[in-house]
Amino acid sequence: MIQQFADWLVYGLLGLDASSSLGIAIDFFVYDTVKILILLFIISTIMGIVNAYFPIERLRNYLTGHRLYGLQYLLASVFGAVTPFCSCSSVPLFIGFVKGGIPLGVTFAFLITSPLVNEVAVAMFLGTFGWQVTAVYVVSGIFLGMVGGAVLGRMRLEPLLSDWVRQLQAQSSGSAAEWHSEHVGFIGRLPAIMRESWQIVRGVLLYVVIGIGIGAAMHGYVPEGFFETYLSKDNWLAVPLAVVCAVPMYANAAGIVPVIEVFVAKGIPMGTAIAFMMAVVGLSLPEATMLKKVMTIRLIGIFFGVVTLFIILSGYLFNLVL
Repeated sequence: MIQQFADWLVYGLLGLDASSSLGIAIDFFVYDTVKILILLFIISTIMGIVNAYFPIERLRNYLTGHRLYGLQYLLASVFGAVTPFCSCSSVPLFIGFVKGGIPLGVTFAFLITSPLVNEVAVAMFLGTFGWQVTAVYVVSGIFLGMVGGAVLGRMRLEPLLSDWVRQLQAQSSGSAAEWHSEHVGFIGRLPAIMRESWQIVRGVLLYVVIGIGIGAAMHGYVPEGFFETYLSKDNWLAVPLAVVCAVPMYANAAGIVPVIEVFVAKGIPMGTAIAFMMAVVGLSLPEATMLKKVMTIRLIGIFFGVVTLFIILSGYLFNLVL
């Protein structure tokens, strides 16, 4: 129905030629914008329900009060997956985790997964690539956070935290505040959850429009074979090249998924495209700047290096299975 609406609007009402670059680009823009905004609102509402019944305070109390024998990495990654944060927005929660006494490796598991897997990424991947690729992306994002957090935790990097964080830890009593909630039923909470979902949609609307606009322009005007020349599956350096180029960039899923869709449409292997997206949304220079408050330069370098390596390995794996 959405495709029919886009075709009617672009080719019928506006009268553009279906074989022209402009017509193809605008049809792509209308279809993807409507589809992604609808999916984003629905999935944001679902994630809002999850967050309403499993808030961060409860997670922090659970992680600091139980012996989980490694499962804390899974819990932190899953919590990162259901929180609607980009890489920069995740940093304040990361600070709260460290201050609350949660092990550093567990906090890294959250920091890695949170920007990679959220309702924006899931909604846009679902609408663009279908449920199978979306499932692979979600599971791999959570797994990447678990493994990355476990590896970084084993490296005993606590001495590389900034003096400011260590002072906060020393001042903290080590016990989180008790979690309190009003006993409000689901029907009572739903209007507020839907309002928050609409706020999320409004907050990323500009990024969605810009990202889809870029993707539409690439879809309609970039010559066939342009991307394949540099990022083809036959080029064994394509994955690390894509990741290294992506790390200095900064965008959230709303801005980058439409570009990834065009990459794939132009012949870029799915694994290379996903690795590029992971590097863009999961690692960024603004994030590194914010982390400077809580980490030394050496720790930031180790964190970025480990995550970059795992994203590159994931790209090669995706190319084999997708």
